[in-house]
Amino acid sequence: MFQELKRLIEQMGKDRGIDKRIIIEALEAAMLNAARKKMGLRVDIEARYNDEVGEIEVFQFKTVEEKVTDTEMQISLAEARKNHDEETEPGDSLGMKIDTSTFGRIAVQTAKQIIIQRVKDAERDNVYEEYKSRVGELINGFVQRFEGGSIIVNLGRAEGIIPIGEQIHRETYKRGERIRGYIFEVKKITKGPQIILSRTHPGFLKALFEMEVPEISEGLIEIVSVAREPGKRAKIAVRTKDRDIDPVGACVGMRGARVQSVVQELRGEKIDIVPFSDDQPKYVCSALSPAKVNRVFMDDDNRAMEVIVPDDQLSLAIGKKGQNVRLAVKLTGWKIDVKSESIAASQEEDGYKALMKLPGIDEATAEQLFNQGWKNVAALAAADFEALASVSEIPPEQLAVWIEEAGKLIDQENPIQSRHREKRAGQR
Repeated sequence: MFQELKRLIEQMGKDRGIDKRIIIEALEAAMLNAARKKMGLRVDIEARYNDEVGEIEVFQFKTVEEKVTDTEMQISLAEARKNHDEETEPGDSLGMKIDTSTFGRIAVQTAKQIIIQRVKDAERDNVYEEYKSRVGELINGFVQRFEGGSIIVNLGRAEGIIPIGEQIHRETYKRGERIRGYIFEVKKITKGPQIILSRTHPGFLKALFEMEVPEISEGLIEIVSVAREPGKRAKIAVRTKDRDIDPVGACVGMRGARVQSVVQELRGEKIDIVPFSDDQPKYVCSALSPAKVNRVFMDDDNRAMEVIVPDDQLSLAIGKKGQNVRLAVKLTGWKIDVKSESIAASQEEDGYKALMKLPGIDEATAEQLFNQGWKNVAALAAADFEALASVSEIPPEQLAVWIEEAGKLIDQENPIQSRHREKRAGQR
């Protein structure tokens, strides 16, 4: 079994990508196990690999004694000096090499099983560490089989799995077909590493652009945010610190070649590329493209924006089944309320008229409040007194009265909110 052992160790390590030390430790453990099966558990034995001769050597250790009372653990001084070491003294531990050929067929078979298991474990650990370090990368493979709706992918040294939830709806594959995925999780389970791939993850789209657009991989262009409804539509926001580079144009490519390569990989998923801006209203307007925006009202506290678009742009801004505005919300992180000019004008007129119903508010005052963002009675009732006083020239005492009156009016229209109004009034 151990003929030409040195060559076999070197070859196995090379073929399977396993550290030679792991194979040697497996062999030593296997021989030690075989020796214990032959000689019992009480004996003091040790297995070592001798690199010079290419052999696993097994030694039994016994204590040198003048008088032997335990033949398994002791050796007489006379025998030790005669057969092993002339200079040994009582109390010394003497190691004696054992002939491993006497272990028998069953012991050797057990040793083989231990070696095989250790090598398998080492291979699994290697695969786990390799793919764990590759999380966030694209990988190519071939469809090997299907299990309960999941796609099992042959990656070469390992198998990947694309669960149902990570597959793009309506995509179909056949056995043997090439498939690309995004490594987004690697788990360690009993059977070995489980490499989970995705085609729906936003990182998949980002990685595809990194592969197609050299300026991204070189760090000249940054993908700030990605929003997807896999298989249907996606939006990505890009920016660059180099004024000479058009980030959107670079991602689109000459005659749309770069973006079309990504679209082709995603089997027709539409992709909008928008420029990121630190000017958040401008960024939100870009995210709603291709729709045009007339006005934006921003509420920083609630991270919300009211976006007013021309009447003929409303359906375009909202998108089919709300898809365009939904993706814009995911992309920017802002709550977006899209309204047409006519609806906004009607609501503004109603709110403006409602403000004038409050005692002491004339047309000029209503216009002043309206222009500062308090466009209706509900907004005034919910207003923070300090915030309102800081931007208004109206005496604080008068503001407090109007906020209180607005609250009462709201409570009359909606009694359920009365307790909430009383609580706010008490805080003021």
